[in-house]
Amino acid sequence: MPLISPGTKTDRVASVIKKELRQIMRDKRSLGILFFIPLFMLVMFGYALNFDVKHTSLAVVDLDISQESRHLISEFSHSEYFTVKHLPAAVKELDHLLGSEKVRAAIVIPRGYAADLARGRSPTVQVILDGVNANAANTIQGYLNAFFQNYSYRLTIKVARRMGAAAINQPIDYRPRIWFNPELKSAKFLIPGLIGFILMVVGVISTSLSIVKEKERGTMEQILVSPIKPLELIMGKTIPYIAISLLSTAIILVVGYVLFDVYVTGSLLLLFLTTFIFLLGALGMGLLISSISETQQLAFLVAVISTILPSFLLSGFVFSIRNMPEAIQLITYAVPTRYYLVALRGIILKGAGFGAIWDQLLFLMGFAAVMLSVSAIRIKRAGL
Repeated sequence: MPLISPGTKTDRVASVIKKELRQIMRDKRSLGILFFIPLFMLVMFGYALNFDVKHTSLAVVDLDISQESRHLISEFSHSEYFTVKHLPAAVKELDHLLGSEKVRAAIVIPRGYAADLARGRSPTVQVILDGVNANAANTIQGYLNAFFQNYSYRLTIKVARRMGAAAINQPIDYRPRIWFNPELKSAKFLIPGLIGFILMVVGVISTSLSIVKEKERGTMEQILVSPIKPLELIMGKTIPYIAISLLSTAIILVVGYVLFDVYVTGSLLLLFLTTFIFLLGALGMGLLISSISETQQLAFLVAVISTILPSFLLSGFVFSIRNMPEAIQLITYAVPTRYYLVALRGIILKGAGFGAIWDQLLFLMGFAAVMLSVSAIRIKRAGL
């Protein structure tokens, strides 16, 4: 019985699809790459990559020991962003607390704090931050600035009323409103990024092993003598992985909603269309790697190097592209995951339509066309 059906084009493609599906189902490693690894990465990254800074551990040195200083400490204790863990008696104890990471920030309330407030003066409260993690320190500093601004304003009103003023108004009534992610949860930013990262890595790795498996198993010779054409072989090799990857995307979206409350606000049809186009390029890239590799180990290594680092570091998945040096920003334009993440986050978080992401889709279509064309040429030149 021939390995590839000699019938029509549809018959030949269907034969490759059936053969590929049988190999996937028999290969536990392939099943793990396609199903287990995406869910594992989603859960691990979803919980581990958390930029939310809440319940920051504080040490407060109260050198004034007054009703006013105790009120300030109480305000910290009732904030969702801070937790007063230690109340050392002396400033010298802070070195140990910060050095041993028992607290991430320290507040020093000076002597005369209450007296200065009573006289209408502005007491100086010292804030000390653990700057080892610069991003967290900047976030904590922002929360502390907002806390003291709010607390100072309420104290100003209290003092003004005590002095006989009927009321006091702020020059500007500042009322911020945050769109698309009102709770500022980092998971809502990271989960869409994870989908792109996972699909790129898993898609390229899984297909990069496809053709090279045929070489190692000795079945390539049977394909060589069959009437199948390069484009038909590519279609037969990619269709199973596209179907499985789209299924994985649906599963990830469901798990993301259940575990992290991340839901799609835009069109599901547009989301899966965008994903389909992105997958065409990713799988075409995997086939290209597979066609130029002689062993599965080499194909796997090339696939990992060409996907994980660019997709993690240069796509905007974790690190903002706007904060990168200009030279690195130029390099990111060659990373396809960048365009997919912009489109995906727009659809999931902002409810963006086709008009808002058409330019991203244009690049993804170009990437897919190039990868599939180069793969077909390479396979044809290799004699397939």
